[in-house]
Amino acid sequence: MTVQRCPWAGNDPMMRDYHDREWGVPEHDSRALWEKLILDGFQAGLSWSIILRKRDAFREVFKGFDPEIVARFDEADIERLVTDARIIRSRAKIVATIGNARAWLAMCEAGEDFAAFIWGMAGDAPIVGDGVHLPTKTPLSEEISRALKKRGFKFVGPVIVYAWMEACGIVDDHVAGCFRRKN
Repeated sequence: MTVQRCPWAGNDPMMRDYHDREWGVPEHDSRALWEKLILDGFQAGLSWSIILRKRDAFREVFKGFDPEIVARFDEADIERLVTDARIIRSRAKIVATIGNARAWLAMCEAGEDFAAFIWGMAGDAPIVGDGVHLPTKTPLSEEISRALKKRGFKFVGPVIVYAWMEACGIVDDHVAGCFRRKN
C-alpha cells in the first residue's frame, strides 16, 4: 500500500520523515517557534532540504537556539559563524538571527509570550487550508510579518512567515489525499 504525501516531500527519506513527523504539527513552545522562524529565514532563496541537512549544525552553533545566549553574540561570533561551512554563511541572516533573539527577549521582558502572541493572531487554533490552493502568503502572514517587523524582527517577510506558519502547524496545508491531512 502506498502512502500519499504532499508532493514536496518527494523521495528523499529525510524530507519524507520531516513531512511525516514534524511539518504541520502545531507547535506551542515559544522557543521552538523562534527556532523554526530562524531556520525559515535561513531557508529564504534555498531549498528546505539544505536547511534540514544543516539543522543539527545550526542548533550547535546557535547554542540550541537559546535566545538568551544568541542575543549576547558579538562581532567575534559573527566572524566565527560566517566561516563555518556547516551552516548557511550569510552575514545578513546571521546578524538578523542575533537581532531576532534580542527582539524575542524584548517581547518576553514586556510580558509578551511569543507563542501566545502568534497563536492569538491566528485565532488560537490551526487554520485548515482547502488542500488544493497552496498560497505563498496570505493576509494573515502579511499581518504577522508587519507585527514581527514592528517588534524588530528581520527576515520575516510574508512569504517566510507563511512557510513558517505551515511548518509550525499554525496553518494545515497538507494537500487533499495526504495521510497527514486532518479532514
